[in-house]
Amino acid sequence: MTQLAKKRPEFRNIHAFKDLPSYRWPLAALVSGMHRISGLILFLLLPFIIWLFDKSVSSEISFGSFTAAFATGIGFVPAWFVKLVVLALIWSYLHHLAAGMRHLVLDVTHKTTKDFGRHSAAATLVFSIVLTLILGAKLFGLY
Repeated sequence: MTQLAKKRPEFRNIHAFKDLPSYRWPLAALVSGMHRISGLILFLLLPFIIWLFDKSVSSEISFGSFTAAFATGIGFVPAWFVKLVVLALIWSYLHHLAAGMRHLVLDVTHKTTKDFGRHSAAATLVFSIVLTLILGAKLFGLY
């Protein structure tokens, strides 16, 4: 037997709760995982998004209740929690949009180098976080 055949790599299963927290994720993998999480958030909160849209465009009275949700809350849910949920929706949308555009660029240009992946992942994070901070400041009335 040759020396190469004797030193074959050993693959083991990765256990999600035990191994993944200690695993060092590259930036591109982190952005890809966040892309999936943002899509899940958008999907799970779709009824809330539809309710917000319906309240904002149906009539003047429903628009009043829409704006009151951000001032006084909805039922037993306080206004700050509604704003936090909307802020999570804003981040989810912006990150999902930016990561989706990143994947489209990767697919169209075939730039699958590590360097381009790292730089495009960093640009995606900066874009989504900066715009979320700006829109969050507007949502919470800082300007």
